[in-house]
Amino acid sequence: MTLRNKTINASSLFEGDKVIWMILFFLCIVSVLEVYSASSTMTFNKGAYWTPVLKHGLFLCVGVSVAWGTHKIPQRYFGYIAVLGIFFSVVFLLVTMLRGQTTNDAARWMDLGFFSFQPSELAKGSLVMLSAVLLSYFRDENGATATAFKWVLGITCVICALIVTENLSTAALTFLIILLMMFIAQVPWKYLGSLLGILSIGAALGYSALRFTPDSILDKFEDTPLERVKTWSHRLRNHVDFPEDPKQFDLNTNAQITQSHIAIATCNIIGRGPGNSRVRDFLPQAYSDFIYAIIIEELGLLGGFVVMFLYIILLFRAAQIASRSDSMMLGFMVLGLALLIVTQALINMAVAAGVMPVTGQPLPLVSRGGSSIMVNCFYIGLMLNISRTATKTDPNYALGPIKA
Repeated sequence: MTLRNKTINASSLFEGDKVIWMILFFLCIVSVLEVYSASSTMTFNKGAYWTPVLKHGLFLCVGVSVAWGTHKIPQRYFGYIAVLGIFFSVVFLLVTMLRGQTTNDAARWMDLGFFSFQPSELAKGSLVMLSAVLLSYFRDENGATATAFKWVLGITCVICALIVTENLSTAALTFLIILLMMFIAQVPWKYLGSLLGILSIGAALGYSALRFTPDSILDKFEDTPLERVKTWSHRLRNHVDFPEDPKQFDLNTNAQITQSHIAIATCNIIGRGPGNSRVRDFLPQAYSDFIYAIIIEELGLLGGFVVMFLYIILLFRAAQIASRSDSMMLGFMVLGLALLIVTQALINMAVAAGVMPVTGQPLPLVSRGGSSIMVNCFYIGLMLNISRTATKTDPNYALGPIKA
């Protein structure tokens, strides 16, 4: 055997869309730099200066390995993965509701002893995958049928109902992505219009209830499945009633968003430089929910724009892959997963900039968090997998196992 035959071809090792691979690696680099900087308070308190970033780097390495392994999975198994994912999501979400690990006053985590994860992260991607299967299977010449709409809406309502009591923002994000997928799949407007009307009325009533219900009434929800309602109400009020006069700021009440505003307002075009943040020691969740504020403070408006641009490119590449795919199921799937990642990223950025109320949504592939990194790398791996065959014609995976 010659040396030439032993040489590993990098293009065959990392198959799929090269731009998506580059986006993944760039976001991982940004993540390591900014999590290391934003974790200064944690490292000081624990006296272990390298432990948090080394642990985070290990999660990123494992996440990239997950993306690599996923992009090699035969596509005929995607339907089975979606069904199994939904089944385990329902089981895990039920277990979490009953015996979940509480973090920041919300029981969102499932403790496996050696590893804790959020079942809602698994549920989001599984729901997108199953919706892609159903919207591509139940179709006629005009688009997705009423049967597709009923099945997708029913499953989505069940999943979101299991998520919403502890994580309203994740449930709303998931429902929004499925709604966009139904629009892309050409669900008849008479169904989408009715759904949008109901959602608009529900959103208006929900906003009014959270905005104007007195705390004396909200206190009665404590120790009930609706105890998070008071938190949602306070977050909405803090956003709407945010004081314009700096003298009226209450750092104890508005610490997150106030320090985030300071970080963004004191940056310039190129920022203070990596590791030179002044706000990280005063900003709660600086390495997670508000890491984008640290990115802008240290890398400047230019760095913040570049990070945002990476997510936008990811969405455009997904649209191109979907347009080239001969499988409608795979096209819907890659678009749905991209919308899931990019929409969550934009929400995180909007919260850091004060455009939206605090939601608790991390920045995908950048914020610190093992389960979030693993799941998002799995989504990236699926997108890379689909991009491998986006220019090929293979009727065997047109509808995956459902057609068979």
